[in-house]
Amino acid sequence: MTDPIADMIIRIKNAGASHKETANFPYSKIKHEICLLLQKESFIGDVHKKGKKVIKTIEVAILYANDRPLIQDVRRVSKPSRRIYRKVGDIRKVKQGFGSLILTTPKGIMTDVMSRKQKVGGEALFEIW
Repeated sequence: MTDPIADMIIRIKNAGASHKETANFPYSKIKHEICLLLQKESFIGDVHKKGKKVIKTIEVAILYANDRPLIQDVRRVSKPSRRIYRKVGDIRKVKQGFGSLILTTPKGIMTDVMSRKQKVGGEALFEIW
């Protein structure tokens, strides 16, 4: 798999589009941190790490509002073939503030609002709305 983060966010989006209750994908520390941030921002529900040693997975609950998933779409910004970095002044709102840009910064993984507040830039992973 060349882009595990894109695989994770597409699995979550597709699970919501097909009205599933949960989505499962292989575990990694960065994926787990991204899921905890998405849970904090109320895009997904509970996040559980399952399994032991080699075969670990992450299970996330999909949230719905009026029978529509809260995650309508995602767009991968930085890819393995082309990394995109944003300075604090270059970070803009996503969908007029209804979405979020997820960044990985020297201070950890955070949203566009958090990174502007802490005045730190970083690699733009993906936009979600």
